[in-house]
Amino acid sequence: MNGGREPPGPLRRGGGPDMIAAMVDEDKSGRSGKRGKMLAGGIAGTIWAVAVVWLPGQGAQPFIPLNLALVYAFLPGGLFMALLIGRIATRRFADDAIIDGDPLPPGSAADIDQRVLTGTIEQMVLALLVWPFVAMQLGSVTVIVMGLAIAVARLAFWIGYRVSPSLRIFGFAASFYPTVLAALWCLLKFVL
Repeated sequence: MNGGREPPGPLRRGGGPDMIAAMVDEDKSGRSGKRGKMLAGGIAGTIWAVAVVWLPGQGAQPFIPLNLALVYAFLPGGLFMALLIGRIATRRFADDAIIDGDPLPPGSAADIDQRVLTGTIEQMVLALLVWPFVAMQLGSVTVIVMGLAIAVARLAFWIGYRVSPSLRIFGFAASFYPTVLAALWCLLKFVL
């Protein structure tokens, strides 16, 4: 499949618990501290997701019409996307090599911003398709909290792209997992 070469590190050992154990073993040996930090970021993002989806429903929720709740929920993500689009436009305007719409140099700050924007668009399209169902099943306050949380998580992802892989993984998990968790929870509520 790959020319007889085994993938490095824990990937050659299989997935699931074996892969996690291999990451921890490699961290203890000092060969790969990055994987442990990334795993910690993913776990923190998962905890964030559970809190974002579960906590708003623990108290009485005020009545907020579904259409207003969705407007409030989508606004933070939309504003974050506007920030990214403005940042990329500013970078293009300031750089003669890309001002005419030429491809962004791989690994450049503008390229990173573009990758974050692309990922954010993907996350927001998923939210547009799932959150109306979530609002109907879990309440308006839950999707409004999810909207605020996705903007914060995408900001962490953007910062993490420059600063720390564990923050980047946290940002991804904290923006993607709440939508998936809420969808699964709603499907269970709907079926049961």
